[in-house]
Amino acid sequence: MWIFLIKINKRLAVVILAVMAAGYLFGFSATPASLGFLKTLILPFTFLMVCPMMVTLNLKALQDGGKDVRLQLFAQGLNFAVVPFMAYGLGLVFFQGQPYLALGLLLASLLPASGMAISWTGFAKGNLAGAVRMTVIGLILGSLAIPFYVQGLMGARVEVALLLLVRQIMIIVFLPMLLGYFVRQILLEKYGAQEFKKTWAPRFSSLSTVGVLGMVFAIIALKARGISENPAILSDIFVPLLIMYVLNFGLSTVAGRLFFARTDAVALVYGTVMRNLSIALAVAVNAFGAKGADAALVIAVSYIIQLQSAVWCVKFNERIFGPAPSVELR
Repeated sequence: MWIFLIKINKRLAVVILAVMAAGYLFGFSATPASLGFLKTLILPFTFLMVCPMMVTLNLKALQDGGKDVRLQLFAQGLNFAVVPFMAYGLGLVFFQGQPYLALGLLLASLLPASGMAISWTGFAKGNLAGAVRMTVIGLILGSLAIPFYVQGLMGARVEVALLLLVRQIMIIVFLPMLLGYFVRQILLEKYGAQEFKKTWAPRFSSLSTVGVLGMVFAIIALKARGISENPAILSDIFVPLLIMYVLNFGLSTVAGRLFFARTDAVALVYGTVMRNLSIALAVAVNAFGAKGADAALVIAVSYIIQLQSAVWCVKFNERIFGPAPSVELR
């Protein structure tokens, strides 16, 4: 079973497309009772998506944060002073009468550096330790910042129950983070760091992927009739997302080339472009009720663009940043 799940994790872009198609077919033909049951699965899918991911998060990486302060400050500056406002501007242009689609675009931009950022930095032979620190810092800052950005930028266009949003973030992010930390420590003490990295981390990542697929299936199924009535909504979502990722990759790449050595530049790109879409999806669905389904649809489509853009970035990595060093610099 684990081998099968790990293979799915490696082909996530294709699998998500298949799950979206399956969700659409199911939702289009499902009875109201079936869709009602599907709604009850959203909370379990949320925890299945988030909790295993937190086990793989190395919070102790913050202890070495003094090693690359300049890189971390620059990355978080892009993550919170540039990218969210870029997403907000695109939302104003493309989703003028659809505020919850604009909210989805904003949420997708507010949680940087998922575990995928670490994986892709490793594939591209970048500063892996820096990418780990970037992920931890970005997740914590992003989770704390969401209520303020959503209230400040979207409060006039969507219904924001600020206390509910804060409570949901505590439940969705910080409680799993605490539980994940203790589970991680238990596994490290029992099996050691090498065995944890080799055996257990891929398993937890795969479990998180199952939660993502379940959530995407549920969202598309619940929105299936709306999509059938307005199929152009998917292309309407795709275009601003594609623009956002192209601008984000371009900005991070130029900054990396100008201001950092190769390994740090690679970490900067993936740490500022790869968003933590799993938590953004969980926040959209759990904190905004039925109206959050539109925001969740935007985030679901984001998975496809994000994964494909990461693959292409690795392919052109040596042309952009030069060949990887034969010996890891960090």
